Amino acid sequence: MNDATPIRPGAPVIGHTACPHDCPSTCSLDVEILGPGRIGRVRGAEDNTYTAGVICAKVARYAERVHHPERLLKPLVRGGAKGEGIWKEASWEAALDLVAEKLLKAEERYGAETVWPYYYAGTMGLVQRDSINRLRHAKKYSGFFGTICVNSAWTGYTMGTGDLRGPDPREMAKSDCVVIWGTNPVATQVNVMTHAMRARKERGAKIVVIDVYDNATMKQADLGLVLKPGTDGALACAVMHVLFRDGYADWPYLEKYTDDPRGLEAHLKTRTPDWAAAITGIPASEIEAFARLVGTTKKTFFRLGYGFTRNRNGAVNMHAALSIAAVTGAWQYEGGGAFHSNSGIFGLDKGLIEGNAFADPSVRSLDQTKIGRVLTGDDEALQGGAPVTALLIQNTNPANIAPEQRLVKRGFLRDDLFACVHEQFMTDTARLADVVLPATMFLEHDDIYRGGGNQYIVLGPKLIDPPEGPRENLYVIDELAKRLGVGHMPGFGLTARQHLDWMLEKRGFGDFDTFRRRRHADVQPDFETAHFIKGFAFPDGRFRFRPDWTGTPMGTRPPESMGLLGPWQRIPEFPDHADFIEAEDAEHPFRLATSPARSFLNSSFTETPGSKKREGRPEVQLHPDDAAGLGIADGDRVELGNRRGEIVLHAKLFDGVRRGVVIAEGIWPNSSHERGEGINVLTGADSIAPYGGGAVHDTHVWVRKAPGA
Repeated sequence: MNDATPIRPGAPVIGHTACPHDCPSTCSLDVEILGPGRIGRVRGAEDNTYTAGVICAKVARYAERVHHPERLLKPLVRGGAKGEGIWKEASWEAALDLVAEKLLKAEERYGAETVWPYYYAGTMGLVQRDSINRLRHAKKYSGFFGTICVNSAWTGYTMGTGDLRGPDPREMAKSDCVVIWGTNPVATQVNVMTHAMRARKERGAKIVVIDVYDNATMKQADLGLVLKPGTDGALACAVMHVLFRDGYADWPYLEKYTDDPRGLEAHLKTRTPDWAAAITGIPASEIEAFARLVGTTKKTFFRLGYGFTRNRNGAVNMHAALSIAAVTGAWQYEGGGAFHSNSGIFGLDKGLIEGNAFADPSVRSLDQTKIGRVLTGDDEALQGGAPVTALLIQNTNPANIAPEQRLVKRGFLRDDLFACVHEQFMTDTARLADVVLPATMFLEHDDIYRGGGNQYIVLGPKLIDPPEGPRENLYVIDELAKRLGVGHMPGFGLTARQHLDWMLEKRGFGDFDTFRRRRHADVQPDFETAHFIKGFAFPDGRFRFRPDWTGTPMGTRPPESMGLLGPWQRIPEFPDHADFIEAEDAEHPFRLATSPARSFLNSSFTETPGSKKREGRPEVQLHPDDAAGLGIADGDRVELGNRRGEIVLHAKLFDGVRRGVVIAEGIWPNSSHERGEGINVLTGADSIAPYGGGAVHDTHVWVRKAPGA
């Protein structure tokens, strides 16, 4: 049986689960259960030593989402023009029959590849998120190459280490210097700060924060370095220049564990702090001070985030920052080294969930980030194949979060495109659909989660009943499979618990009920493995200062049919500043970064009252001196634009950015903006070299007072 936790009289029952959202922390949660379908307060689990009882405020208020009056409760079929907002209620049977009919008609006309199942990380649960791929493979629908989030970061990191793992992130508490680079954990991964602040309190550790603006995390730092977007590689090179120049490089470590330290030293001779200052905007004296700090502090822990990799040169930037720990030999020490993600350690077999046994490598894969180009018939994006005339969408909101929004919307409005969206709320994407199906939330179905930012596998059992109407993702996939003639194939027709039994037993954790008593598993590798003491994960055991950028196999490598992506021919041999970003120019003198908002998570939580109140309204932060030159005052309506479009925001004057840089926090719903168009009108879908990625922090714009301001 797939029952919710039974309710006992008296005090609230505490249910145990994991946060499902697209965040590396994947916090273990304790949830007050007030009745069969109601929850109270959500708290961090104390017995998960990474969560350590601490969660973000937006998840603590999760009752606002679960019991939101605007949740979708019934299947809806479009009753007017696309995007008009006229809907007719339908039964589940009728809605699924219609979806199957439309998919079959599209396939009959153009072949199976005309259908594109499109999904992402609205839930990180392996069963509910990834079962859509089983249907994709069974039907030979177009493949999905997910690029918008992790590709550039994972690629850059793995190019150096050979594997996606690193020191136990709890070791931050044992460090003498924690460098938080390219992430704002006060807003996005609060548990990073739990362990970093413990190091400060217990050991007197220094905290260094590197980012493109003086954000909430930088305000906690002993040393904050504000640089221009896309220039992290230059900073890393100048730091390593000082380490070699001043004798801080650990030569015994370098000779034993790295591929070409002498070549790197020679390459960096001209990458001086003055050279980097001109590129990054950071004064040379601050670069020198940072280099001395990490050079004299062996137990330096580099916590490398995603944000600084979301530039066209993002993979190169990640690899350059990662290389500093190899030069100092910080990997040798508990509390030292570099960490980005542990996503390579978990060993959970998704083969049955995803239907990998019947995947066909000859079927084309389409780039997630390029959905606007795909839907508007761009031949390169379509790889010369059939148009996409049918979409099945789960766990994502591309009409809001994908770049090149005007292309995306134009594509969704095509008369010959059928779109079915399975969602919890009427998102921007759902508004453009032909059929909208109501979805359950994580407390209302069974699943399992992996904490890429830590080392825990956490079970997420069903804790409460959903309201009448919403169905889990797995139900939709299985019901469509029946109607599409593939429901007999392996993996279909199983419950979520049966999928979890199979996966957990293969991993050696017993069945669902056994693991439920355990709640979670700490699978952190031992010190020698995590710190690569026995060698890095290449045949010769050496860290790569000179990676094989085009030949190294890894999970983020594009399918052969796609080939290498972005300006891969221009990737430098050694760590460097790769200058193939969307730089400012005479027409676009500003660089825009679209950083996360503290109370939102991508486009989730934008519907909850608490989060909306805390965030206020869509704004752009710009330097007061830049504003003065443009005649802009605090609170003015301003227009940002480039060749992709233009939007209106309100100005927030802020001297915590470099001149020529503007910051827009959060992905607000398009309807929250004055003209009904959001920030991703401005961002581009050009690929990050060499294996792809979304360069959403790499945008040049002009800024001016809005007409009528």
